[in-house]
Amino acid sequence: MNNLYKAAEKAIKQSLRLRKGERFLLVTDKQKMEIAEALAYWAKERGAETTTYLMTETLRPITQPTRLFKEMAKKAEIIAYMLDSRIEEKPFRGYMVKVGMENSRICMMPGLTKDMMERLVNIDFAKMDAFAKKAIKALKDADCVLVENPEGTKIEFSVKGRKWANDNGDISRKGYHGNLPAGECFTAPVEDTFNGKLVISLIDDKLGHGVMEFEKGRLVKFKGNGIEAIVKNIGKDETGLIIGEFGIGTNPQARITSNMLEAEKAFGTAHFAIGDSYGLGRNRSPHHYDALVNKVTIRAKGKYIVKDGKFLI
Repeated sequence: MNNLYKAAEKAIKQSLRLRKGERFLLVTDKQKMEIAEALAYWAKERGAETTTYLMTETLRPITQPTRLFKEMAKKAEIIAYMLDSRIEEKPFRGYMVKVGMENSRICMMPGLTKDMMERLVNIDFAKMDAFAKKAIKALKDADCVLVENPEGTKIEFSVKGRKWANDNGDISRKGYHGNLPAGECFTAPVEDTFNGKLVISLIDDKLGHGVMEFEKGRLVKFKGNGIEAIVKNIGKDETGLIIGEFGIGTNPQARITSNMLEAEKAFGTAHFAIGDSYGLGRNRSPHHYDALVNKVTIRAKGKYIVKDGKFLI
C-alpha cells in the first residue's frame, strides 16, 4: 500500500470515521482524481454508499449549485469537497459548508495536493489535538489579543465570550465541519474591537503580499494585487469586508507555501479572514477569504503565546 492510500485510510477511518451504509458524497475535479480514487477505495471498504461528483472545467467557475446537486448534497450524510481553490467559487464553497453542517458533516479540502495528503494527513491526530487545546486555553476569553510581526503587522482585538473551534481532524459527527489536512484552532474576533494593520504574505491561495487596515472590524484600506482582486470579487456586499476569523496553525508538518490550505496550518503563523464567521461571530456572508501573517508574536492575558514565530506554551 503506497503513502497516498495510507493517508486516505487514515482520513476515512480516523478523521471521517465513515460507517457502513452511510451516504458519502465525494465532490472532485480532474486535478484531484488520484486522491479521490484513494478515498473512494477506503469508503467502499468501509461499506459506505459512495457517490462521486466530477466537476468538469467546462462548467467552471461554479458559483451556485444545480437543482440536482442540491438534492444530492441534502441527502448525503457526509460530504468531502476537493475542488481546486478559486476565488470566484467562494459562494459555492459557502453553500457546501452551510448544507454540510445543517444536514450532515463536511470535510473541506480545496487546493489539496497528493504531497499534502501524504505528508499532512498521515499524522498523529491525538498529539496535534492536545497541543491545539493548550493554545485555545491560553487565548480563550482574552479581553485583548495583540498580534505583531517584523513586517509591520499590529492588530488588537478581543475574543471575550467567543467560542473556539479546534480543527483537529475529527469530522465524525453530524454538524461537524473541518479541513483535511487539519491543524488549526480559530475563533471570530469581537467585531467592533478589531483595529489595526495586517501585513500579509498570502491571501486566498497564491494571491500574494499586501496590507489590510481595519477600523472597528471593517476593512477600510488595502493594497496589494491579491487583496484588490478579492475586494473586486466581493463587490458591493459589505458583509465580505467584515472580520470573520482569527486562527493559528497547529500542524507540525505544515509549511508556509503558496497553498493556503497548508500555509494556515503551519506553526508560527496566524491567519485572519474577512467574511463569514462560520457561526462563531456575528457576521454572515457568502464570502470568506483567509490572509496569512507569518513570524508572528501573539500576546494575551499578559503572556506571550507565540514570539517571533515560536510557540511558548
